Amino acid sequence: MWADSGYCGRLVTWAKEKLQLTLQIVKRSDGMSGFVVLPRRWVVERSLGWLMCSRRLVRDFEILPASSEAFIYFSQAMLLSRRLARRASGHRARPDRWAVAA
Repeated sequence: MWADSGYCGRLVTWAKEKLQLTLQIVKRSDGMSGFVVLPRRWVVERSLGWLMCSRRLVRDFEILPASSEAFIYFSQAMLLSRRLARRASGHRARPDRWAVAA
């Protein structure tokens, strides 16, 4: 698993002991200035961006964490089912402009 440098410390040992997972901390070097894409961090940012397309997840309306978790699962299921349906129907995201002219 990958984690941000804010999670270094006790989380690394806890994940190893309790979950039997190796937690790799993705650190930013001190010599970097401005925006720099760090390895594997873009995957998390992209996934969170997809989740924010769900209106219910944009704001924290839920009282119980279990409710928030359920809406995250629901949102991911909707995203995946749309992609699978699009792929199964043969529908392309962008039509090929050369195929239309032919």
